[in-house]
Amino acid sequence: MKKWIFILAGFLAAWILPISAAEIWVAPDGDDLHPGTREAPMATLWMAQRKAREMRRLNDPSVRGGITIFLKGGTWFLNETLFFRPEDSGTEESPTIIMSVPGERAVLSGGVTISSWKKAGRIHGLSREARGNIWMADIPQHSGNLHSFRQLWVNGRKADRASSLDGTPLPRILSVDPGRQEFCIPAPSFPTSDLAGMEMVIHQWWAIAVLRVKNIRVAGDSARISFIQPESRIEFEHPWPAPFIDQEKKLNGNSAYYFTNSISFLNRPGEWFHDKMSGKLYYWPREGEVMSSAEVIAPCLETLVSLQGTFDRPVTHLEFRGIGFEHTSWLRPGEAGHVPLQAGFFLLDAYKLKVPGTPDKASLENQAWIGRQPAAVQVTASSSIRFERCRFEHLAATGLDFIIGANRCTVQGCLFRDIGGTGIQSGFFGDAATEAHLPYLPSIEREMCRDILIADNRITDCSKEDWGCVGISVGFAAGVNIEHNEVSHLNYSGICVGWGWTPSLSCSRDNRVHANHIHHFARNMYDVGGIYTLGAQPGMEISNNYIHDLLEAPYAHIPDHYQYIYLDEGSSYIQVKNNRTEKEKFFSNTPGPGNVWENNGPDVTEEVIRAAGIREPYRDIQ
Repeated sequence: MKKWIFILAGFLAAWILPISAAEIWVAPDGDDLHPGTREAPMATLWMAQRKAREMRRLNDPSVRGGITIFLKGGTWFLNETLFFRPEDSGTEESPTIIMSVPGERAVLSGGVTISSWKKAGRIHGLSREARGNIWMADIPQHSGNLHSFRQLWVNGRKADRASSLDGTPLPRILSVDPGRQEFCIPAPSFPTSDLAGMEMVIHQWWAIAVLRVKNIRVAGDSARISFIQPESRIEFEHPWPAPFIDQEKKLNGNSAYYFTNSISFLNRPGEWFHDKMSGKLYYWPREGEVMSSAEVIAPCLETLVSLQGTFDRPVTHLEFRGIGFEHTSWLRPGEAGHVPLQAGFFLLDAYKLKVPGTPDKASLENQAWIGRQPAAVQVTASSSIRFERCRFEHLAATGLDFIIGANRCTVQGCLFRDIGGTGIQSGFFGDAATEAHLPYLPSIEREMCRDILIADNRITDCSKEDWGCVGISVGFAAGVNIEHNEVSHLNYSGICVGWGWTPSLSCSRDNRVHANHIHHFARNMYDVGGIYTLGAQPGMEISNNYIHDLLEAPYAHIPDHYQYIYLDEGSSYIQVKNNRTEKEKFFSNTPGPGNVWENNGPDVTEEVIRAAGIREPYRDIQ
């Protein structure tokens, strides 16, 4: 009898007593030999993660209510990507939470600091106006090698890689020779004797191309320019988007371009040049910058955090709260060039079909296999993942990317700012094995990205490196709810949903773009939409968004080709209703069936304006 009394008492205690939760503390001045208490914190997130993993493996009773890893204020400079695997998973009753200590700001940085600056002396090739203004520092090593990078931040502000992009009108390509894989351009004003590392950036409709320069041959007032492989072949073989050449001179002129990454372009405050041969970094300080005390950071990691599960064993119930993710790199353009198809997805191979048509689309002439830009935080095969009040800043490519097999995830109340590519990305877009125009309908539904909430985030000043990237981008995915975000100051479109260029059904369905505030977009590109769609998406709704300040890109070829809402090729089964815009400026390009337009434009009630954008309690995000 006593035995059963003890058992019953145990059950009652389990229900009545408060559920315990474990805490692990980490501080910049901690020690990984410490136990990880508030009084004796650990030093690294790696060791805190390992401790949490072991507590779960050993069924420590203290984790019944979850594990919270507290990061005290400060910056952790990571020297490798931090992976979260299935063994790091929590449960619905016992999640794992990584968070900044309330009132403090913890930052995970992929950068290295560059110090010991001194005034530079005579530098071969430096412009006359820069002489006497340049400071220099030695490039530190990373992982045993001389550090390579394409971005630089000084006192938290992005510096400009030395280029011919100086605010004046850009020159235009004169002609294209696909057979020789050459462009004819006006004779450049800079020296062409040393072209090592120089890149040409070309405006191509809705995308840019970054090509490594091989040779420039000047003849009179023009020059012929060739490029390094593999990007040269792809650039001259792929049909869309290609450089625009107005043979009949009826439109706005040929494609614009500029050059970058040469000491001869270092001629303005805020610019820098990395001389890989000498291992020196040169910088012209902006007004007020004191190099002896400046914080100068160059990125070394492309990905800071990767959640890497499998379809059979996903990473689950992991939360990030109030964490900063900063200073990531992206090196591919300098190693293999960058020729995108759209939205930053770069071509691995592409060409024009001699006989157009595929089983899915009779008129298709474009074949393309694509790669994906790296992200500061990548999520693969994971479920019930949450990011709240996190900050994604000073990043070279994508901010946060749900790549494949992510479901029931939330991104809420976060800031995405100063990002080279796209802010938030989700879904399948194609890969090296899947032609990008094919509809994606996986036989195993758990491969899909689905049921993702993106709400109350501020996404601004993205697409800074790749002008063709966007604020929020969703490919083949289902149940993605994008609501009450503020998306602004972009070079291309604001929110893009869909992929494939075909009305054939795919896995895309039941997506929603609702009550977002979208403004100041189309800064440099065209063929643009504040909200832009592709492909068939049954159950999709675009509603109650407030869209304004549609800009006019200075390099466009087709006049007035900017839209507040743009249903592009194959867009089907989409409801567009109650969206407030400054003008009735909408467009559908070869859409599919089933689209419904209802009550959109400047006459929509002002209540839509008042309700759009970030809600309480997240309006304080800055």
